[in-house]
Amino acid sequence: MSGDASTPEQDQTVEAIESPIASDSPAEAPDQAESSAVPESGDRLQQLEQELQTLKAEHDTLQSQYMRIAADFDNFRKRQSRDQDDLRQQLVCSTLSEILPVVDNFERARQQLNPEGEEAQALHRSYQGLYKQLVEVLKQQGVARMEVVGQDFDPTLHEAVLREESTEHPEDVVTEELQRGYHLNGRVLRHAMVKVSMGPGPSDAAATAEPPANQDQSETEQG
Repeated sequence: MSGDASTPEQDQTVEAIESPIASDSPAEAPDQAESSAVPESGDRLQQLEQELQTLKAEHDTLQSQYMRIAADFDNFRKRQSRDQDDLRQQLVCSTLSEILPVVDNFERARQQLNPEGEEAQALHRSYQGLYKQLVEVLKQQGVARMEVVGQDFDPTLHEAVLREESTEHPEDVVTEELQRGYHLNGRVLRHAMVKVSMGPGPSDAAATAEPPANQDQSETEQG
């Protein structure tokens, strides 16, 4: 019995021997966790970098698409604005073109009328006031008459109705205005109907030519 029993000193010695062994085993666990965590964190970082590159590429693509759409929309807006301006200008031209014959009639009547007496002169003054008012309205809309007499013939501005010989004007020069032409803000509202010079006629050319051969021969015989 006495041989199996252990003393307090022996128990303390056994605990002292076992305690270092027990304390060494848990210390190895953190080292193993760190070694396994390092590869996982590296893979995660690489994955995040790939995702970042993908997002950057998508952002660049969307940015490029946005810029193209914005440019297309700006071009569409400008084109629509030009089309609206052209349509508005066409409507104005069409309306004013219908008024121009009225102006022509006023001018013809003014040239033909020769008022005599107070009543006729009063009527003429009223007529002139109405004509000036109409012309002023046209000016406010940007309408201006062409100055064509003495100018070189231009098919973009003039419509040649007659061509005649002229000793006063060279060829292809406007000699007379038959119907007024008008501009509208720099654009042709109505072409001017004009008479165009053909230059000196054949009679003038013959007068300046050399005398006939038979005339020279007769003069020689007389001499």
